[in-house]
Amino acid sequence: MEHVTLAFAILLATGLAVSYLGKFLKLPSVTGYILAGLLLGPSGFGLISQDLVGHRLSHFTEIALMLIAFGVGEHIEFKEVKKVARSVGYIALAETTSTFLLVGTACFFATLYCQAGNPFWQFPQLFSLAILLAAVAVATAPASTLHVVRELEARGPVTSSLIAVVAINNSLAIMAFGVAMAAAGHLLTSTEGSFLSTALMSCREIILALLLGMFTGLVIDLVLHKLKQRGEMLSAGLALLLLCGESARLLHLSPLLAGMAAGCSLINRDKRDVRLFRALHDFEPPIYILFFALAGSQLHISALGASGLIGLCYFVVRLAGKIIGARLGAKAARSPMAVQQYLGFALAPQAGVAIGLIFLISATESLAELAAIITPVVLTGVVLSELFGPLLARYALVKAGEVCSKELTINPMPGYEGLSAKECTEKLRSTAGITILPWIWQKLPLPEKREGVVMFGAAHHATVTGLARLATIFAHHVGAEPMAVRVVSPDKKVLNENALFAREDEEVRAMGYPLQKKLVRSDDVAQALSLTVVKNPTKGMIIGYPIEGTIHGFQKVVEKVAEIAVCPVIVVRFFGVLHTERILVPLVSLDQLDEVSSVVKALSKVGEHSITLLHLLPYDQPSQDLEKKEKELEAWLTMHKIKTQHGFKCKVVHSESRLETIHKEAEAHDLVVMGAPRRTSLQRMIFGSLADAVCQNCQKPMLIVHIPPTD
Repeated sequence: MEHVTLAFAILLATGLAVSYLGKFLKLPSVTGYILAGLLLGPSGFGLISQDLVGHRLSHFTEIALMLIAFGVGEHIEFKEVKKVARSVGYIALAETTSTFLLVGTACFFATLYCQAGNPFWQFPQLFSLAILLAAVAVATAPASTLHVVRELEARGPVTSSLIAVVAINNSLAIMAFGVAMAAAGHLLTSTEGSFLSTALMSCREIILALLLGMFTGLVIDLVLHKLKQRGEMLSAGLALLLLCGESARLLHLSPLLAGMAAGCSLINRDKRDVRLFRALHDFEPPIYILFFALAGSQLHISALGASGLIGLCYFVVRLAGKIIGARLGAKAARSPMAVQQYLGFALAPQAGVAIGLIFLISATESLAELAAIITPVVLTGVVLSELFGPLLARYALVKAGEVCSKELTINPMPGYEGLSAKECTEKLRSTAGITILPWIWQKLPLPEKREGVVMFGAAHHATVTGLARLATIFAHHVGAEPMAVRVVSPDKKVLNENALFAREDEEVRAMGYPLQKKLVRSDDVAQALSLTVVKNPTKGMIIGYPIEGTIHGFQKVVEKVAEIAVCPVIVVRFFGVLHTERILVPLVSLDQLDEVSSVVKALSKVGEHSITLLHLLPYDQPSQDLEKKEKELEAWLTMHKIKTQHGFKCKVVHSESRLETIHKEAEAHDLVVMGAPRRTSLQRMIFGSLADAVCQNCQKPMLIVHIPPTD
């Protein structure tokens, strides 16, 4: 393949697709990216050639390397490191030393035994190969490790020690690699000079790389405070990082060490501006997919041979070094027993930094012969580490007893113990999970004159009392009476009609209102409800979201009723316990207030409610518009004379993702009320519906209001 743009498209698409496929097998995303590269490379379909990787796409690997190194620096915050300096220092030093010595020794003899290299290799070549593999083995995968910690919501001494050790571990790995690279270079290209001079030269290169990175971090900090826009920060920061990396290469220094120092320098400034880190995080995913996929494309299965056996040895001995070293270090630091026993297992993952290091080896001309062995060995170890590493990290945190309980927090009722989050969600949406608490407020004052009805479709015993309550609240607002409508098939026998409406009748009477009842015989629910709306002076229609049956069929019912009705049609989606005290009303425009105003007014008149009007602005809208929109919301409330016992809160925020913002805000509320424009099926398919999208995943009860057209 010669076209770079086409290569980009194929690499990104394949990497993403394989990573999603890997999720079904519980594999980390990085493993999927590497396997995608393997499929596209010489060992697979051969779409990505060595020439394309080595020359035309090499600059993307350089960008990824700087991002990885800079991200490692973000985790080296001196204030945090000082808190655990003694214990973490012992552990990091011990596991780094043991891993380096064990892997170096094992790989030296394994290479000698397997005769993986050139038959004419002497001690300098074998020793250089061994120390380079040993230095790479020290590195761990911060991304994989942190992902497991966040996924399990782990807390405790093992978790805190793990995060600190990973940050220090990678900085030590980059330093050790710098020494190993310099030593290997001198051993292979120079016949003169002692090992001491070689070590001193390596230390000089490390110090210069650190100074270059620190200087870059200071310049970035200076520039960032002159910029305001996130895009400007990303452009300037990335430019300075790449300039730092290129300067390091020209000076024969370690770009990774310089990048790490830049991140460390920036994160430890008193001003501690992390905006660049956040901006780069948004930029990283496609670069990382390309990076790992390209790394996988360099893995030649047919050429593995002895290198594959050395790679297996590398993986096993590296894991042993981590476990033994972490245990010895934790024992010396007198850390808790759980840290001594399990921390080493959690250090098993290895990916980004290790792959970055072997790219540096491949790019060094004097080490090209060694790179032919090192690349497949490390990639074999990385694939095994990414397959088993996260599982071992999970095992360590679970055995240490630091995994947070997955029991439900939003509704801690008996019967949810031991259920996963998905199972809890399904139960809360089912008959077993939906709960309608008894009416505890005073009876609503009955107006002398009542005209019209607010209908609700009484279909399911689990939700009928909730629908009756909401219909009564709305009827109280519009001066009408609630009406329960039951649609039954023509051939069904009903012996006692009053018993059929017993639940809703009891609920409505408890609220101080009489209940009108309507039994309709029909096989077509949508048509029956529509005709009932037309034949009665209907001021509102309440329909319950289906607990059982198909949503598609329900949507047709809503569309048909909304098309005929000349009153608001309110769809109620139940979830867990129905509370109405704290109400969230998301808005994307002030016009939507008219859609939900009738429901908001109705709820504000009853009980002890607090209502939050959440206005979502585009993320690029000027900040001064926040105050302006907030005043407009307050003016709307004043104009409509709406008050509640606990008041209204007008909140205006910038939002990059409306769904995420609404879901986050909903966590602190009991009920979400949204308007939905009446649209045909074709319009819904083209434009979508924010209310319906929120409804799919929101873990709170919802009211979706459809108002009739104004024309």
